[in-house]
Amino acid sequence: MSALAVFEFDGREVRTVTIDGEPWFVLADLCRVLGLSNASTYAARLAAIGEVTRMYPITDAMGRQQQSTIVNEPGMYEVVIRSDKPEAIAFRRWISTDVLPSIRRTGSYAVPETPEQLMARALIQAQEIVARRDEQIAVLTPRAEAWDELASAEGDYSVADAAKILARAGVETGPQRLFEQLASLRWIFRGRDGKWRAYADSVAAGYLAERPQSHHHPRTGELVIDPPQVRVTLRGTERLRVRLGVLSAVEEVSA
Repeated sequence: MSALAVFEFDGREVRTVTIDGEPWFVLADLCRVLGLSNASTYAARLAAIGEVTRMYPITDAMGRQQQSTIVNEPGMYEVVIRSDKPEAIAFRRWISTDVLPSIRRTGSYAVPETPEQLMARALIQAQEIVARRDEQIAVLTPRAEAWDELASAEGDYSVADAAKILARAGVETGPQRLFEQLASLRWIFRGRDGKWRAYADSVAAGYLAERPQSHHHPRTGELVIDPPQVRVTLRGTERLRVRLGVLSAVEEVSA
């Protein structure tokens, strides 16, 4: 457990603590930065997910200690997804590419270093990496780097491609398993023809899309309309990364 670390985004403070090597964020600060009112409502919603929130003693500017709700990284992404502000995208990318790597490296957020300091730090880090075992390097590689590549992409993905992206981000899934997971989340269902269809709510939420498909009959040459292909949007892929990542963590704890 570490001392409180405070950093600023767009002139507003966000407080964090590191517990067992993982960063936790003060929920009230996240809601304020992302324009979400009534942090207690979001605390209740996140508590229903399980394992993403906890209470932590925070000392305010007047020296008073109060129990505040803090959220871990999956919980933080859940909060970001709920914000409709344009700044939410910039905030998420800044957190994943700047703040989280800094916290994991130093235990706190650090201001930009001089080129000489960066070179010295890079040399020390390179020496440490060489000394570690391959499996340790894999464990310590920040998932945020792979996720930032996804954040810069556009369009939507087939379920198979979405499964590959999620697997790279650390989610245990595969093409067939992802279909089952989407069904358990009630994003998709099987139509009378046995083909997967997207629920209207998941399409309206921007999580899924359906791509029309057709083919020409091999004998008659007539155009035949096929069932639409279920596609996972960028927003849906990010939502799955958080939801399925949390579920996997809960399953591990239960086991």
